[in-house]
Amino acid sequence: MADETNSTDITKAPVVYRVPGMEAVEVHQVHYGAHSLGPLTMDIYYPPEPIKRNSLPAVVFVLGYSDIGFQKIFGCNLSQMESYRCWGRLTAASGMIAITYETRQPEKDIHALIQHIQNNAKSLGIDEGTLGMWSCSGNVPLALSVVMDPKLRSHFRCAALWYGLMLDLNGKTWIAEAASKWGFANPCAARTVEDLAQDVPIFIARAGHDQNPGLNESLDQFVAEMLRLNLPVTLVNHPTGPHAFDLFDDSEASRHVIKQTLLFLRSCLG
Repeated sequence: MADETNSTDITKAPVVYRVPGMEAVEVHQVHYGAHSLGPLTMDIYYPPEPIKRNSLPAVVFVLGYSDIGFQKIFGCNLSQMESYRCWGRLTAASGMIAITYETRQPEKDIHALIQHIQNNAKSLGIDEGTLGMWSCSGNVPLALSVVMDPKLRSHFRCAALWYGLMLDLNGKTWIAEAASKWGFANPCAARTVEDLAQDVPIFIARAGHDQNPGLNESLDQFVAEMLRLNLPVTLVNHPTGPHAFDLFDDSEASRHVIKQTLLFLRSCLG
């Protein structure tokens, strides 16, 4: 999705915050699944030494767009965007493993990815009991579906969701219309906030100047429902932030929200 953002530059835009150790992060590529077009790979960002690598918590960057369509428009996979590379390095330099991945069938591939992590946690240096997730924009409905899936949500301790389209509540159709227009997975149609896991804390970053139709309305309704149900939610609002403010708003306010996100993940994942 995009409002003020420039589609020509968005794949090359870095995150506006940096921490020491980002350049020392190691990135390993591993096959996690297969598709008719070829193998699917995941990029694993490991913290720099001297942080020990055995049984570290990991953050999965959940992707709801198929790389097939994304490549046609932007010329690369989502995980190859500079923003995801920066977030991967930020996460790893903060003491956690970060995982990005190729996806051609988002709803199917996230299951395969999590299964691969569970089956190979020891060799990957991951503590399978301490997984978190990060997702943004039109990728968020797929992330929410993971928190709603009894088979998947037990693997996750927390979720950080940035300027995301949430759920169609109270008869609204914002997410369904956006999914049809932009082509992201929307497996949460007809679901409600009551379907969320009650023990998975959610961090929400809100862009106060987001111009995407229905986005903040859906986000605000979602938060209100979480509060009504007394579910664990942390909301941080960037009052002047545009969509993708972590890339396009080089300000202390943007950096503050990024730092809060990393602290949230570290706190939840130990």
